[in-house]
Amino acid sequence: MKTRTLLLLAVTCGLAILLAGGIQLLRVANQQSPAKPLAIGQSAKVGDATVTVDAVDTSDAELTVTIRVSGVDDGNGGAGFTLVTDQPMAPVDNDCTAFTVAERRCQMRFALGATRSQARVLVFSRATELIRWNLNVPAARP
Repeated sequence: MKTRTLLLLAVTCGLAILLAGGIQLLRVANQQSPAKPLAIGQSAKVGDATVTVDAVDTSDAELTVTIRVSGVDDGNGGAGFTLVTDQPMAPVDNDCTAFTVAERRCQMRFALGATRSQARVLVFSRATELIRWNLNVPAARP
């Protein structure tokens, strides 16, 4: 191959890389940063449901989350709850499966098992929206 051909190929490859980088830069610039997790006691509107995490009770083997839900009649509305620690986990006992328009208080239990992480986040997704609650309760000081 001639030197001129190699130079033209190198310039063409460089322009292609520059164009791809510019497109990726535009994609990243238009992304929204995720909202900060809510604290215990804060409410959020997720899709057509309003959810409030009222309390968290932790034992060695399980974590119980008490919530209030309202705003929509959905027999399977609570299927979108996940606890994220070392790994995501679904509730083992979910009293919050059915949502009603009237406010309803319910509880979910998560088996912690071999989870070693103290970082705990409750995630609820509904209708293309996702909201998170930070469930880390500060330890009592002596």
